[in-house]
Amino acid sequence: MDDEAMIARGGRATTSGMPPPRPGGRLADDVYDTLLGQLMSLRIEPGSRVTIDVLARELGVSQTPIRDALNRMEAEGLVVRVPHAGYRIPPQITRQRFEDMLEVRLLLEPAAARRSAERASLEQVSGLRRMLVEMAELEGGAGLMAYGAFGLRDAAFHDLVALSAENQVIRETLARLHSHVHLFRLHRDTQVTHLAMAEHEDVVAAIAARDPDAAAYAMRRHILRSGQRFGRLFDEIERAGEVPVEA
Repeated sequence: MDDEAMIARGGRATTSGMPPPRPGGRLADDVYDTLLGQLMSLRIEPGSRVTIDVLARELGVSQTPIRDALNRMEAEGLVVRVPHAGYRIPPQITRQRFEDMLEVRLLLEPAAARRSAERASLEQVSGLRRMLVEMAELEGGAGLMAYGAFGLRDAAFHDLVALSAENQVIRETLARLHSHVHLFRLHRDTQVTHLAMAEHEDVVAAIAARDPDAAAYAMRRHILRSGQRFGRLFDEIERAGEVPVEA
């Protein structure tokens, strides 16, 4: 592997294809980040097979952290276990799945933003602002890895809003959707990152101002506009006759 194995946190790959280890982190977490970054960038293609022994050789690690990382990805719906044949990357999501996810997000995320405006700690507000800075840096990056990295930070941003809302059920439900990962695998579109940044800023400004109504409104508007942007990508896929099949 080469520098394209850079993962979402902006690190460069080592000669083994692994990112620099996290301070105090587990090797399985580093492997997970590497694989997720490759999936987001389409380096690992939808519908392809992945096997533990091949990944262990490519990343230069034992099979144990590979197994741990793949088990975690399976629980999140990012890979599918194939009996006696390793794992498979699911195909791209269908329009119906996309619309179902959008409906759930519209029900939950504005409520989470409202509660975040009421409950977020100063440290969490600072964390949201730091994420905006990180995403702004990634926005200017070139290539699929930068785009995939933006998608991962986008997911982390929405997760922190849910965390600061202090509603674990909402947070767990949104995490299980893993909607950001699936959506950012659809197609590379720089407009998605540019427009999302301004909408994120509106959400953070409302949370920081402790304005629950404004926070809920900003989040709802962001999700609706994001849905419109990704909806157009589905239109392009369908016009090209490349309708994805649900896993």
